[in-house]
Amino acid sequence: MENILEWVESLGAMGAIAFMAIYILATIAFVPGLLLTLGAGLLFGVFWGSVYVFVASTAGAILAFWIGRYLLRNWVSKKIAGNAKFQAIDTAVGQSGFKIVLLTRLSPAFPFNLLNYAYGVTGVSLRDYSLASIGMIPATILYVYIGSLAGSIAALGNNPKVANPQIQLAAQVLGLIATIVVTVYVTRLAQKALAETIAKSGKN
Repeated sequence: MENILEWVESLGAMGAIAFMAIYILATIAFVPGLLLTLGAGLLFGVFWGSVYVFVASTAGAILAFWIGRYLLRNWVSKKIAGNAKFQAIDTAVGQSGFKIVLLTRLSPAFPFNLLNYAYGVTGVSLRDYSLASIGMIPATILYVYIGSLAGSIAALGNNPKVANPQIQLAAQVLGLIATIVVTVYVTRLAQKALAETIAKSGKN
């Protein structure tokens, strides 16, 4: 992954397109996107890094959803069979598709890559599924921000969750803390709302 980021960096203006293409493929192939997300912050800065990651992760999620619904439906169904979380989500999606997808995007308790395929075998519409991708924004900004504080691609690879202390300026640290606080708050609200929605669906 470090070599990939270095290659993207060497492409100059075309690097953004290459990065997004790689991110989309990684999402479809179940490759964890943490290092890529952090790398986006380092290579492109917080704003554009967040934009590129959000666009690519949304596109990858939609493709995985389509594959799960039309090409690998039986395989996905077997993978999630017996999983209480997914069964509860499936029940709730029938009543509140957009809300459930949005809340699971905000909550880190659900595996992003598998969830993309799992939603393909539920009754949620592609429209609701796609619009709910906005729930990925808080976590995306958080990790891109962390990546922007790293001094080099090697630093990301050696310790992807810790920024280079040489460039942790006071303003950046304060911004990071604020981002973390907002993300944690939103995540807790999402988990609580998700649990309540699923519980109501189960009773109905």
